[in-house]
Amino acid sequence: MELILREYNLKLKHTFTISRESIDFQPSLIVALKSEGFSGFGEATSNPYYKTTVPMMMQDLEKISSLIETTTNETPEEFWAKIHPYLKDDMFALCALDMAYTDLYTRKKGKKLYELWNYNIDKNPLTDYTIGIASIEKMVAKMKELPWPIYKIKLGTKEDIAIVKELRKHTDAIFRIDANCGWGVEETINNAVELKKLGVEFLEQPMKADNWEGHKEVFKYSVLPIIADESCIIEEDVAKCHHHFHGVNVKLVKCGGLTPGRRMIEEAKKLGLKTMVGCMTESTVGISAIAHLLPQLDYVDMDGALLLAEDIATGVTIDFGKISYSDLNGTGVTLI
Repeated sequence: MELILREYNLKLKHTFTISRESIDFQPSLIVALKSEGFSGFGEATSNPYYKTTVPMMMQDLEKISSLIETTTNETPEEFWAKIHPYLKDDMFALCALDMAYTDLYTRKKGKKLYELWNYNIDKNPLTDYTIGIASIEKMVAKMKELPWPIYKIKLGTKEDIAIVKELRKHTDAIFRIDANCGWGVEETINNAVELKKLGVEFLEQPMKADNWEGHKEVFKYSVLPIIADESCIIEEDVAKCHHHFHGVNVKLVKCGGLTPGRRMIEEAKKLGLKTMVGCMTESTVGISAIAHLLPQLDYVDMDGALLLAEDIATGVTIDFGKISYSDLNGTGVTLI
């Protein structure tokens, strides 16, 4: 098996701002694995909040390239378990590798990934489309640029309620709010009351990740469901979120790929938590992998490739929130 690493700098259509940063470009690593005439692809993006860079991921993968390239016919679960001890401190790199291996393995089996998992795609949820923090005029313009059934609105400013009130004047779409750890306990509880009146479906990670007492209080008193993101990184975090959140947003790059991501979703379901998978402004490589998890999800945020000025791959397509799969096997990806 041959390991190929490619570095990209994905240009965004618009400056993308959340409560803690603004970006115009998103560095991304594409991992390709080749074997027996088949290729599999995976992706992970850099992220300053999680102190991850593309050069770091490449270095960590190159260190174990011989271990990777001598792998033969292990299942994705066996492969992940073998590699995890070497990449346990770089889950982003592990995600890209796991995604690529799972894609390759499934293509060799002559199946699409959701078929390998025996998932029924008839009732897949729609994806939201994210509106980053900007002036109200720019946020409205972004909505008008792409009419959509569900918008995820990034907040964490001093004018959050006023922003949502103004946006509501321009669309009947469902709103989801992501404050990216930008609020406090009372602020969250009070905002939830106002936001519920404005057609908001849920709040995502309103407070700092480690404020577990605060999460518990908000869980008890919020009139809107609260979904964990920054508080739910790896598999062990799902159980911690029980009785602190109403659901979890599993990010594949944070947990180490599709393999642990599926386990987290299964655990969340057992605990009665709502299930969601989110993206990190990946290209269609990462987005196509997420798509095969849709039958297991209540919500999904997989609009990353839609935010790009130019994509680097083909795979799943998205039209007004609805996902259509590629005709190709595996995750269905081809690099452009």
